[in-house]
Amino acid sequence: MNLEHLKVFFTAATKKNFSETAKVLHLSQPSVSLHIKHLEEYLNTTLFDRSTKKMELTHAGTILFSYAEQLIQLVNQVEKDISLLSDTIHGDLRLGASLTIGEYLLPYYLGDFIKLYPEVNLSLTVDNSFQIIEKLLDGKIDLGFIEAAIPRKEIESLPFLEDELVIISSARDPHPLLAGESIEPELLFSLPIIAREHGSGTRQVLETNLLKHQLEFEQLKIIMELENTESIKSAVESGLGVGIISKTTIQKELNLGLLKQTRIKGIPLKRFFYLIHRKQVLSMASDAFKELFIANMKEKN
Repeated sequence: MNLEHLKVFFTAATKKNFSETAKVLHLSQPSVSLHIKHLEEYLNTTLFDRSTKKMELTHAGTILFSYAEQLIQLVNQVEKDISLLSDTIHGDLRLGASLTIGEYLLPYYLGDFIKLYPEVNLSLTVDNSFQIIEKLLDGKIDLGFIEAAIPRKEIESLPFLEDELVIISSARDPHPLLAGESIEPELLFSLPIIAREHGSGTRQVLETNLLKHQLEFEQLKIIMELENTESIKSAVESGLGVGIISKTTIQKELNLGLLKQTRIKGIPLKRFFYLIHRKQVLSMASDAFKELFIANMKEKN
């Protein structure tokens, strides 16, 4: 049985769409169809029911799917065990991180890893938390770093750092409601807020914590939505409004006296950052990065 045919079949059965499968595997759609056709010919059976618009597995396809992931993981374990015979860790390592982690935290650890493992080809994709999860599920990255927990049975989540969201305002032209160290929750709805976009971990944490205290995110006075923390900081600095972002991202501005931070009384906007990966055998490079990163986080805390 051809392993590449099996990998294409497993992805197609998971995505339930040949077009999406082609995108994930960087193949053409006819190539995906050809892989499936060859596998069906080898097994002398039909794996997908093509009589309806919705792509469904046949009984034979369901049986094969139940074994496919195990077979793929077994091959990955064999490759990993053989690689252990070598003294060096090599190969590709694709990391994906949310904007906050990818811009303000992770870069400090990439250099140390490359010095230890120069034969690893490392790449980093930065996007919002939702997109990082999608990229992990699609097999486009090996390890992900996100800002909110996700209840997905196929994903392993490991908390590595506690973070806090704070209200930020211009230190030179502070909003009158933000003169003190904290603000009453009901006054939050009078502030002109520059918010992060849908899908961002920062926004998800804010929505969840407000809801826990019977406050609705939709009632906030959102004057602008931006997809970049630096853009929010610049807009706030110039006096356009206030923001609610990670304290991790504003240390330089606080030290320089450019921004002021304020908390919400009785509503701690705390969260954990998470390292995520598929529940499967990790490559040696992924394992090495995970261990080094977690060790450094423990030492830092």
